[in-house]
Amino acid sequence: MPFNDLLISDIRLVILRALEQDLGYSHNESIIHSVVEKFGHRCSRDCIRTQLAWLREQQLVTIEDVAGYMVATITQRGADVACGRASVPGVKRPNPRV
Repeated sequence: MPFNDLLISDIRLVILRALEQDLGYSHNESIIHSVVEKFGHRCSRDCIRTQLAWLREQQLVTIEDVAGYMVATITQRGADVACGRASVPGVKRPNPRV
């Protein structure tokens, strides 16, 4: 797998895990950007928007526009991928949680 594809697949997993762990299963693009950077990925806000759009196309999240900001909510399918119960090509499979 090319290095860039590996990075993108990990960014997508980080996004899904952040949404899955939130009490409301939802975050805006600004919070998601901060979480992705905290996990060591240098990613522009445009990159986050692109990944959220891709995740929506895969039916892993829903997106709502709130005052020009993307607000993502994880779907059941997305939660299954975040926890490793399902897999989607293009999203890194998580390691088992201990």
